[in-house]
Amino acid sequence: MAAEQNPETPQELSHIDAQGRARMVDVGDKDVSERRAVAEGRVLIQPETLDLIRNSELKKGDVLATAEIAGVMAAKRTHELVPLCHPLMLNTVLVELALVDEPPSVAIRAEVRCTGKTGVEMEALTAVSVAGLTVYDMAKAVDRGMRIDAIRLREKDGGRSGSVRLG
Repeated sequence: MAAEQNPETPQELSHIDAQGRARMVDVGDKDVSERRAVAEGRVLIQPETLDLIRNSELKKGDVLATAEIAGVMAAKRTHELVPLCHPLMLNTVLVELALVDEPPSVAIRAEVRCTGKTGVEMEALTAVSVAGLTVYDMAKAVDRGMRIDAIRLREKDGGRSGSVRLG
């Protein structure tokens, strides 16, 4: 679900210049502020896979702990993965995974904070994505039908646009 846009305010693509070329956004004139973003997603799995993860019976080890660390590492390296993202000094990255019985899945939530001139939405989304990929990698030997699903931004705070809450 997209955030509501004001129809009277034309929206510009901030990463496109007047000639249509990709560009990094100039944040030099922006004020430094507290920035926060929360993203979430899930990995849909078979009930048997859920039991294997719950009982720490997968050969590759502790799926949840490994995926949480992978998510933190990914958030810190987002600028290396997404071409036009600024490198940021993150204050904190919290990645949490939880097992869900119905539908059988691993829920993923990431919260990222920094004090800076640009937001941390991409870092939160990258953390969730890589945590999901890690779950998939660690369980693929027993469940080839897993699906990484519903990755989305839920909240953001700070900057010119202020606070945004998405459903």
